Amino acid sequence: MSGSGSREGFGSPPWDPADPVSELEDTRTIPGRGNAGQPGQPGQPGPPGQGEPGSGPDSRDDADGGEQPPPARRARKRRRRRSALVELLVLGVIAVVLALIIKTYAVQAFFIPSASMENTLDIGDRVLINKLVYDFRGIHRGDIIVFDGRGSWDLNTPSSSNIFSRFGSDLEGIVGISHDSSIYIKRVIGLPGDHVVCCNAHRQITVNGVPLSEQSYLYPGNQPSAQPFKITVPPGRLWVMGDHRAVSYDSRGHIGDPGGGTIPESAV
Repeated sequence: MSGSGSREGFGSPPWDPADPVSELEDTRTIPGRGNAGQPGQPGQPGPPGQGEPGSGPDSRDDADGGEQPPPARRARKRRRRRSALVELLVLGVIAVVLALIIKTYAVQAFFIPSASMENTLDIGDRVLINKLVYDFRGIHRGDIIVFDGRGSWDLNTPSSSNIFSRFGSDLEGIVGISHDSSIYIKRVIGLPGDHVVCCNAHRQITVNGVPLSEQSYLYPGNQPSAQPFKITVPPGRLWVMGDHRAVSYDSRGHIGDPGGGTIPESAV
């Protein structure tokens, strides 16, 4: 081929050289991943927290459901306090109801107001009475019992018809601070059918002709009874006496009442 010193395959290519690619001035951010590199540079990790879920400045608000204004927070606190007070009130009512049920059917506390049972029980003592024991066994001589004297010893003492008065008395009975004058605590001396006599030649009380040995509970210096008596205990009734015989107003003091001073077993 002819030409000015050029050969086939040499010289300028039949097309223009490619235009230089300009440097990327910024990079596209992939959602949720941050920049692919340093700020403006691909392939390098970005600043900590940038684009990371849950690590941005608003992540705490997102986790807590958004920051609430002060009035909303105060309202929430008031609701919590009201809820706590309601819960305490409900628990208190349940506790009182359970205590009343226990007092009525199982165990009751009593306050000792007098010296009639000294030295077995002193003034101010509180005792818990088992209300279920006689559902499983009978009353024995020597048992200390609590009983209601209305209808036997306290003939003119009516039961209260005021619901608030009865409720207050029941609440007092829960903790053993009731001072109901018709409630007594004594020791059983004679059972139904027993022939109880005071006294034999040795100043002892006899039951069905057998002298009682009372040294273990009789108040020191007291005799079994300074007042003579003789009674056959009617069916369904009991003859009861206090341990401090010199001051105890017991069956001996109610001989003129219906039952001759005895109390009904049903009142125990």
